[in-house]
Amino acid sequence: MKGRLTVILMVLFLAGLARPGYARIKLVALPERGPTVIRLDNPAGTLIEEERVLTLQKGLNKVDFAWNGVNLDVDSIRLSIQSHPGQVTLLNVSYPPNEAALVWEISSADAWEERVRISYILFNIDRLITYKGVASKDETKLDLQSHVVLRNFSGEDFDSARVLLDYGEAFDRGTLHEETKQLLFFHAPGLPVEKVWTFDSALQPWDPEKVQGNVGIPVQYKVKNATAGGLGRTALWGGKVRVYQDDGHGGTIVLGEDQTELVPVGEDLEVYIGDSRDIVVTQRKMREERINLRRNRDNQVVLYDTDELITAKIENFKDAPAVLTMKQHIPGEWDMEACNLPYERKDAELLEFKVTLPPHGKETLNMHYHRRNLR
Repeated sequence: MKGRLTVILMVLFLAGLARPGYARIKLVALPERGPTVIRLDNPAGTLIEEERVLTLQKGLNKVDFAWNGVNLDVDSIRLSIQSHPGQVTLLNVSYPPNEAALVWEISSADAWEERVRISYILFNIDRLITYKGVASKDETKLDLQSHVVLRNFSGEDFDSARVLLDYGEAFDRGTLHEETKQLLFFHAPGLPVEKVWTFDSALQPWDPEKVQGNVGIPVQYKVKNATAGGLGRTALWGGKVRVYQDDGHGGTIVLGEDQTELVPVGEDLEVYIGDSRDIVVTQRKMREERINLRRNRDNQVVLYDTDELITAKIENFKDAPAVLTMKQHIPGEWDMEACNLPYERKDAELLEFKVTLPPHGKETLNMHYHRRNLR
């Protein structure tokens, strides 16, 4: 049986000037929940902000807030006065023992219909972000849709609420306990997309002919999270991405599925769509010699350098041009003696090459470098 958040108003007033105490009258009043906001912009917790109208009497009022069967963070519950903040004061809060409830004591300078805002963090109500991309037949444009999957297992019903993330348009939807909803969050048609083949020498085999089974080059679609492409307002949450391609006959084919991480503004949304055999890289180490040997007093080698030469043959069997990203790793200290292709040094040990290949074209990479101070 699900729980329910309840607000009950109790009023204390002076029973008479000659009597020193207060008489307590309990009013069985349940103010209905007013405008409600469900904030899903923090994956660690869902913030609920709801408004209610309390009928306050002049003097001391007690408001009971109970959450039987509702999964909320007790320490996060806050109440703020909205209508008469200068004349209505929250005096204190108390927690009855062994109850899922608290009591606010509120002093009111007069009898009012007071609008208050109650906020708290609710557990077991969260969201998933999913993406669906449809690439054009020539793979130059991507129609991207994002959906939010709202899941509510908190124990509380929200008949109507404004659901917010930190990007995209807010939407008004109710969500009931044990209910799951999928809602369109944003639609960005015609995004420029780049198809990228990536060979990473630390991950892919150097000689595919010596490997049993299918060996391919990983292929990704890259979409820039930028205003020029129709995005770029804020970071994109991580989520599952499924990519299709227009088959040119009014239908689509499935290219692949991937799980992405958070994509900041200005960075690329990268989606792995499979491996390709249309580009083949065969890499070999042609030379690795020890040089500049340093010995200790016992004539044992304690330090040395190496002279190394790597050759990679790259072949494009496609009928279309392609750009291959090659990642080469040189650990430790090193100096490049000669390299026939330009590269970008990503960090101390990583080099990245952009190799442009014409249709049915070939290219060869030659790297001659020294590694220093090896043991």
